[in-house]
Amino acid sequence: MESWSNDGASLPSGHDAKKRQVTYFYEPSIGDYYYGQHHAMKPHRICMAHNLIIHYSLHHSMEINCPFPASPADIRRFHSDDYVNFLSSVSPSTLHDHTYYRHLKRFNIGEDCPIFEGLFSFCQASVGGSLGAAVKLNRQDANIAINWAGGLHHAKKSEASGFCYVNDIVLGILELLKVHRRVLYVDIDVHHGDGVEEAFYTTDRVMTVSFHKFGDFFPGTGHIKDIGFGNGKYYALNVPLNDGMDDDSFRGLFRPILRKVMEVYQPDAVVLQCGADSLAGDRLGGFNLSVRGHADCLRYLRSFNVPLMVLGGGGYTIRNVARCWCYETAVAVGVEPDNKLPYNEYYEYFGPDYTLHIEPSNVENLNSARDLEKIRNMLLEQLSRLPHAPSVPFQTTPQITEVPEEAEEDMDKKPKPRIWNGEDCESDADEEERP
Repeated sequence: MESWSNDGASLPSGHDAKKRQVTYFYEPSIGDYYYGQHHAMKPHRICMAHNLIIHYSLHHSMEINCPFPASPADIRRFHSDDYVNFLSSVSPSTLHDHTYYRHLKRFNIGEDCPIFEGLFSFCQASVGGSLGAAVKLNRQDANIAINWAGGLHHAKKSEASGFCYVNDIVLGILELLKVHRRVLYVDIDVHHGDGVEEAFYTTDRVMTVSFHKFGDFFPGTGHIKDIGFGNGKYYALNVPLNDGMDDDSFRGLFRPILRKVMEVYQPDAVVLQCGADSLAGDRLGGFNLSVRGHADCLRYLRSFNVPLMVLGGGGYTIRNVARCWCYETAVAVGVEPDNKLPYNEYYEYFGPDYTLHIEPSNVENLNSARDLEKIRNMLLEQLSRLPHAPSVPFQTTPQITEVPEEAEEDMDKKPKPRIWNGEDCESDADEEERP
């Protein structure tokens, strides 16, 4: 495994093409889970991204793994026993039994977080990929580990939230902390990474950095003054943004802030949540990033040569999610794919241009240069208060504490199971509603 260095940080975008040992986790049944007819979350987008990855032959540059499902004991390393017991036993057919029904409000089960067939298996696959990725990095079997089925950053210790039931990120970070003294978590989803921040709010062994839309927007957290508590004070960074965030503005914040973070915190491993709802044209987001602008975050963090876990997250215009995560897989392995899409099982979704990249929308950027400069300066000032490379005590895991109080494609038809053929999901199922 390559040692930490910031030498690569000065390399311009596109010039750090050095090969990395990349491992990739994909559960072939992941696209079969179905939140419901009108729900925005479509796990099938992961299958679409995988299909593109295969047709671009990116799998030849990676080690491909089918994750082991995480056990209930694995999931209990963060989540409470009663919550895990509920998730592992409830089903749509038993949901309204008194035993389960009385827990719905307690565990925040409802319209956003419904009970669907195979829910716990879905959680086990997501967590299994992130735990597997962490183990690969811990064993120095890879420099970069990818799990696009992960990144479910809203889930809390005893509560579902924001389409997320089990927080694979927290569990993956806890696994990394068995070997690494300090882990940096970076979140570029349009929504604040509240579940991960809350889990590590009082420790300096994990630094959380979240770039997100702030204001009257879910989950309503992530104020710039939320900086951590106790031993974790100054180890939470929040970058609150407005609608219309474009590539240049995002890069102008991301690079200087992360350069300073890497300098003063010197993490032994980095976890990047690549929520694709910050892309232009997302059904639920309000940012205006291109695929290249989104992927520039991965490219920049990759240049530091630190063990890197790459996860999915949000993303609700699913053809663009597939484009984004395919391209970011290419960035991870160090290749530049052709913009013209190869023919694939979802080809008609990518019309009329049939290209990998998308053009930003013609929307106003509500983030003024003055406001962005103010945010950048405030966060750099916060970072200046950190001791360089804090000498944190080495222990198996930090103590997890509660935070102090202070259509497009609606896929209304449930997809039939895809068949795993060793490389990809066959597309002999009913197709989704056309865009």
